[in-house]
Amino acid sequence: MFTATLIARPGLLDPALTDSLRNAWGGGDVTWLAPDEAAEFALAEVPGNLWQVWDDVQGLGVDLAVQPADGRRKKMLLADMDSTMIRQECIDELADAAGVGDRVKEITARAMNGELDFEGALTERVGLLQGLPETVISDVLESRITLMPGGPVLLATMKAHGAFAALVSGGFTAFTTRIAATLGFDEHRANTLLAKNGLLNGDVARPILGREAKVQALDEITARLGITPAEVLAVGDGANDLGMLQRAGTGVALHAKPSVQAQCDIRVNHGDLTALLYLQGYARTEFAAA
Repeated sequence: MFTATLIARPGLLDPALTDSLRNAWGGGDVTWLAPDEAAEFALAEVPGNLWQVWDDVQGLGVDLAVQPADGRRKKMLLADMDSTMIRQECIDELADAAGVGDRVKEITARAMNGELDFEGALTERVGLLQGLPETVISDVLESRITLMPGGPVLLATMKAHGAFAALVSGGFTAFTTRIAATLGFDEHRANTLLAKNGLLNGDVARPILGREAKVQALDEITARLGITPAEVLAVGDGANDLGMLQRAGTGVALHAKPSVQAQCDIRVNHGDLTALLYLQGYARTEFAAA
């Protein structure tokens, strides 16, 4: 059996659309997870026109996913940080402070879309930060970094149901330390910016945490917890997240680059991070207080 889930911004999911799709696909009764926001129904098989319908409802501001009904509630959350758990790309914000923002943003966009090698793109961007005072990191954290909507509730709810949460970022430990503590992640991994005499020296510690390191984190943590990759929900937006998204039981491309979406079966473009709870079958009434 499979479950079809429809998610929109609060108040924008039309019950008529949900009923029409359920009828067209011969699905079971509709269960509303949140009035006019999220609903689901059972299916005997994956519809042959799934992606045509997905494209149609995207135009209506609705996210649609079809996935196996069994095992939807996961025991672990593995999340990217930049443009996933926070709204920004940390290196872009640091680059703005260094006066090289436009150049770095261009490289970031190409790297996240898979056009550039991640490690090479990272070292090139970090090199442009050489000479920047370390104090700029705390300034950026305080004045430029904001949480992605729904993140606190996602973490609180999954952890209330016994899930383990790990933050894995191709960004920097100076940021993951703060974000992991703020949101309640159990552990975090990222790259370490190198500095001397209070100034960034334009490099990061080796080995660089890139695409394969995220997969390695998934394998290491699940082995330690005694669970399988099938019991993991992974979320990210960039090409360096594809490995973990494809290895996890549920891999969610969140507001992701086009080339990333094209390689993922579950895509969230309109909902916030609470969409990851609806995809697991949580009703809004089950959400934990952040």
